Amino acid sequence: MSDSITLRVITPEKVLVEAQASYVQFPGIDGLTGVLKGHAPLVSALDAGVLEWKSGSGTEEMFVAGGFCEVRDNVVRVVTEAGEPISDIDLDRAEQSAERARERLRGKKIDFDQAEFDLVRAQAALRRALMRQHAARRRGR
Repeated sequence: MSDSITLRVITPEKVLVEAQASYVQFPGIDGLTGVLKGHAPLVSALDAGVLEWKSGSGTEEMFVAGGFCEVRDNVVRVVTEAGEPISDIDLDRAEQSAERARERLRGKKIDFDQAEFDLVRAQAALRRALMRQHAARRRGR
């Protein structure tokens, strides 16, 4: 692809994706952001959601659990805590994760020193679980 950019999806454990793409779309915290060859340098915080790219084999997607994205010199680097192909998402497990997060939110004790921190963590866990469910459902699973 002469109009290609390089996509790298990196977690603390390994490089999940190293691909050439004509287009990349990532879930920034301010909304979806699309990248084509020649894009201006950019660093953006990622939200949990679907990372999409177009390659020679068609459109590919994966779930990313937040992190950040850097675009520079026709390379898109996505650094995330966790990522998985949408086809690998276990919808039942995602629903169970969402329910556990809801239970933690219902059981919060405001007078506890860690309450605010725990509340933020529980909200983030719920958001990730709901976004995983959304990603899996949009693929018809």
